[in-house]
Amino acid sequence: MPFARHTRLAGLDLENAALLAPMEDVSDIPFRRICRRLGADVAYTEFVNADGLIRDSAKALRKLELTGDERPVGIQIYGGSTEAMVEAAKIAAAREPDLIDINAGCWVPKVAQHGAGAGLLRNLGAMIDVATGVAQAVDLPVTLKTRLGWDADSICILDVARRLADCGIQALTIHCRVRTQGHQGEADWSWVARIKEVTPLPVILNGDVNCAEAAERAFETTGCDGVMIARGAIGNPWIFREVKHRLATGEPLPPPTTEERIDVTREHLETTAELRGERAAIADIRRHLGLYLKELPLGKAFRGELAHARTVEAMTTTLERLRDKLLIVDPVEGPTTT
Repeated sequence: MPFARHTRLAGLDLENAALLAPMEDVSDIPFRRICRRLGADVAYTEFVNADGLIRDSAKALRKLELTGDERPVGIQIYGGSTEAMVEAAKIAAAREPDLIDINAGCWVPKVAQHGAGAGLLRNLGAMIDVATGVAQAVDLPVTLKTRLGWDADSICILDVARRLADCGIQALTIHCRVRTQGHQGEADWSWVARIKEVTPLPVILNGDVNCAEAAERAFETTGCDGVMIARGAIGNPWIFREVKHRLATGEPLPPPTTEERIDVTREHLETTAELRGERAAIADIRRHLGLYLKELPLGKAFRGELAHARTVEAMTTTLERLRDKLLIVDPVEGPTTT
């Protein structure tokens, strides 16, 4: 059955909101552009280190780069110090994103063990100070993304949700795992309904939304105001199109065609080369290549050529040869492959 949930998120009027999560080494400009074009309502940058921004780190500043055709877009920042986060938020706001997001959920030790990301779950006073300071420092909408708690014995998300409502935060995204789980185990969506009972903030569900059917189930069973898709979008940016279509019509969409898969791979490769140069483009596309093309019968020869390509031209030539090969369809055997 068709489904419609309207929510106002950080000044945006959205229906069946499906958001691209901030992911390190994934949510860069080329990928954000692709996901937005394929249906993501909002895309987030890679998470940006507050201390790096203050030090004018080239890596941190590069993550702030935005383009017009990826909006609406949010910049996510992380850090454990209120002073650093406030200063970083001002730097990020100068790039004119549509919103600023506070990372209070990153589980990796080098972040969380130093009081940033999910480390804020062990010091709720610090989390509230950071949230309040950032919200007061910028004129943009500010949102926050966190987890259920540090571990299974210290789930504090209901307290977090209550307290954030008075900090100027405009929406709350919940990765429905605790920090010690990382990405392991099943996300516990049952907390979302309880969170919505204690806060007036829009609540975005994150965790295990890896297909259109999962998104539909999340909306229908939890009452969430939107879903945020992370790993489910890697190599499959079409997931946003599929989610939006299924919720609007109740019907599934067919998977992307061979041509679409190759076209998006080329787009990602060529856009990265334009923005960051050939060497970075080749390195970056290799993170996505196998997943973009995983449904195609590549054959050993094409896999080898793509793996050993050293230039954008060589890779695009191989992709075009692959396209030609796969579109020669035998009426009995199906696509011709090597």
